[in-house]
Amino acid sequence: MLQSKAEWIITEIDEIEVSELADKIGLSKIATRFLVQRGMKTKEDVDAFLHINESALNDPFLLKDMDKTVKRIQQAIESEERVLVFGDYDADGVTSTSLMYMTLKQLGANVGFYVPNRFTEGYGPNEKAFRHAAEESVSLIITVDTGISAVHEAEVAQELNIDLIITDHHEPPPVIPSAFAVINPKQQDCFYPNENLAGVGVAFKVAQALLGRIPEEYFDLVAIGTIADLVSLQGENRFLATRGIQSLCRSQRPGLKSLLEQAGSNAQEISEEQIGFLIGPRLNAAGRLDSADPAIELLITEDEMEADEIAQMIDDLNKERQQIVKEIAKKAENQVEMAGVPSVIIVGDVGWNAGVIGIVASRLVEKYYRPTIVLSFDEETGLAKGSARSINGFDMFESLSQCREWLPHFGGHQMAAGLTMKLEHIDDLRDKLTTIAIETLSESDWRKSLNVDLPVSIDEVTIQAIHDLQQMAPFGMGNPAPKVLLEDVNLDMIKKIGANEDHLKLTLTNSERNIKLDGIAFRMGPVHDDISPLSKISTVGKLSVNEWNGQSKPQFVVEDMKVKEWQLFDYRGDKRLFQDDRMLNWEECVVVLFQKHSEKWLAKLPNHFTVIRNYHETSEISMLSKVKNLLLLDLPATIDQLEQLLQSRADYERIYVAFINEKDHFFTSIPSRDQFKWFYAFLAKRDLFDVKKNGQALAKHKDWSETSIDFMCKVFFELEFVKIDNGVVAIQQQPTKKDLTDSFTYRKYFNQRDIENDLYYSSYRALKEWIDQKKKIKQATTSV
Repeated sequence: MLQSKAEWIITEIDEIEVSELADKIGLSKIATRFLVQRGMKTKEDVDAFLHINESALNDPFLLKDMDKTVKRIQQAIESEERVLVFGDYDADGVTSTSLMYMTLKQLGANVGFYVPNRFTEGYGPNEKAFRHAAEESVSLIITVDTGISAVHEAEVAQELNIDLIITDHHEPPPVIPSAFAVINPKQQDCFYPNENLAGVGVAFKVAQALLGRIPEEYFDLVAIGTIADLVSLQGENRFLATRGIQSLCRSQRPGLKSLLEQAGSNAQEISEEQIGFLIGPRLNAAGRLDSADPAIELLITEDEMEADEIAQMIDDLNKERQQIVKEIAKKAENQVEMAGVPSVIIVGDVGWNAGVIGIVASRLVEKYYRPTIVLSFDEETGLAKGSARSINGFDMFESLSQCREWLPHFGGHQMAAGLTMKLEHIDDLRDKLTTIAIETLSESDWRKSLNVDLPVSIDEVTIQAIHDLQQMAPFGMGNPAPKVLLEDVNLDMIKKIGANEDHLKLTLTNSERNIKLDGIAFRMGPVHDDISPLSKISTVGKLSVNEWNGQSKPQFVVEDMKVKEWQLFDYRGDKRLFQDDRMLNWEECVVVLFQKHSEKWLAKLPNHFTVIRNYHETSEISMLSKVKNLLLLDLPATIDQLEQLLQSRADYERIYVAFINEKDHFFTSIPSRDQFKWFYAFLAKRDLFDVKKNGQALAKHKDWSETSIDFMCKVFFELEFVKIDNGVVAIQQQPTKKDLTDSFTYRKYFNQRDIENDLYYSSYRALKEWIDQKKKIKQATTSV
């Protein structure tokens, strides 16, 4: 048995409904099953989803304060006022800043942009920056992707006679800043139909209102920011992402073209994955390590040479960022492991780069599945800057809102947040969040869950079916890529791959039709040793097309897997049993010792293993009820011993067999009946025979082993055919007639040879089937 990393939530689907809809829309069963699972049950629903058009765009003037915002900006343009776009340093922020800046430039505004330095200024608008803007004669500041919490800064703007227009999409705090205008679809008194716009989505709506048309030239930017910020890709957002990806595939502005070349990506095959994993992280890298200005300059430049230079610099920054993340993540994991995994993880240290701690927090959540805050300490100021990431069921923003007394600055949403706090309040925050987590989360909330969309069979997985599924893209929040379940399939091949053997390559088969499907499991190399031969596995993942050497084949990208039935791990004759470090990581295991002479091997086993020597005793059998893993260290004296052990319980998850066998009977010959007959006649001719003195000579004469002579003497003694006194054998007069099998030694030899044949020299498959049979006897007895 192998437990999955997550709890699989499998959606039941009406297959009759799927078949009927598939006939109407002309798509594969797999694709149709996905559409039905997502709530689309008519042809009209499917057409609206697959062929989304401009009708999905809402009227920008439905956003509260949009009308006054447009009029104020138009006034500033006409009066040639100095306008400042105040942005943020993440991918959503830099695309928002670039889009708003270029829109205003396009309209003839006297405009500049400003993004605060993450390290010297922190997140969001700040008084110093506003005062500097006033000194530069700025009379209008427009925030993008930030500002909804800037209550103090709004007051400073009023003092400086600067009109402040806030455009943001983050969760509004209890007190909204007193600005000239606030555009945020999440405001309580804003009735815009789509409250899930990204920051760049809000900026796009302002541009649409200002230009009086759909600004198609900015579809690429709105798609990048929308996908990178992980907002819901439904409705209007789906249209923006779809059109943006199409725009990127046709052509790219110079900066994006250079960036994609640096990333080694094919510019004609852009998808949400390239945006999420190649473009977004690189745009983020500049602001994470220093100033975000280069990322904005990359997006707005029209000079190809300048674009190449900036793209190279940003790519280098991204590589540096990756190394920093790796180092901090390792230190953060050490802190967690040393303290034991708590209900809420809060870790931090001096010198941790505040620009990457959000990534580190995400990695900790992925590994430990706990709400997590990673902090960067500044001992000079006594402050800590933090990034928070959460799990399903724990609303991070709401929870932090209950800790406002220790958080002078924080913002975010359910799953992520940023904060600043005093070092002295970290323990208070930890205690409060832990209490909230324990009180609000159920037992199931502590385990990661995977929503399974599509239970499929291997024979349904075709290139055409995968292409049909790809029509459902772009995938992301609100429209996650379909998770496919392959249940109880055979493993034709599984092996570790990669420089550090971190990944798995496998071939899944349908034994009935001998159909094969290639699979890849990234960062799951260690699982290889937890899957035994012949195991049927169930696996959840995504379908893709693998193109290699001009050939296209379906491929399954594994995200999680499990083995439902018990597993047999075979260490017979394998010295790795005592050399393998993996043994130290086994869960609690009971070691069964049948033979006293095998005690010496116990010293080589981990100390935390429980050893059973007298398994038939009640106290020893009770130990078996507490464990799921069993190690059979040596061979039993009788088959009955092992049968009794296996039938003591039927639900062992893993059985490890070593069956150490120091004395081989299977390949050791014993005297034949003719040899017994000759030897008895030989003894009968002599009244006495001294085995110690003459045994070697007899063995040489007959080409026997001395062991054979000793064996025959012992059998004759047990049958009372002879007497033995100090090695001298004498015939018993008129012995009772008996068969050789009446001798315990004779029977023991054949019994042991049968045990070795069945348990030690049998094939893996034969041993698995033998144990299965014995376990089924127990299961049948239990069910009765």
